[in-house]
Amino acid sequence: MNDTPFHLGHVHLKVRDLDRAVAFYEDVFDLELTETEGRFAFLSWGEHHHDVALQAVGADAPDAGRGVGLYHAAIEVDTEPGLGDVYDELCERGVPSTPVDHGISKALYFSDTAGNGLEAYVDARDDRDLAEWDGENRRFDPSAL
Repeated sequence: MNDTPFHLGHVHLKVRDLDRAVAFYEDVFDLELTETEGRFAFLSWGEHHHDVALQAVGADAPDAGRGVGLYHAAIEVDTEPGLGDVYDELCERGVPSTPVDHGISKALYFSDTAGNGLEAYVDARDDRDLAEWDGENRRFDPSAL
């Protein structure tokens, strides 16, 4: 049995046509639409809020020039101290990261050695204690950004 504190959280893809992409992932992979928010759609196989995040980047999108494709892969960390360990490891390696408090999750955004976008996050929806993520056990304060 694997006891790792990490697992694939979701993939975030940029697409040209959001409705067409949602239909594709629903039909081909049996994903269910869980939420839409502006240019974003979130699809799930049922155990998580989303396994696939889709972001529309059509010609009128603010960042349309950045193109379509993989925006980032997200690795879910089981615990908030585990996310702090990831942060420490990134700091030791000199890898810049950006902490973000999404309300439903606490995340670090960074790139791997090849420049691929990554997100390490801990889900905060089931643990309201994480609302004080910048407390005494926190190694950084995402609200300081």
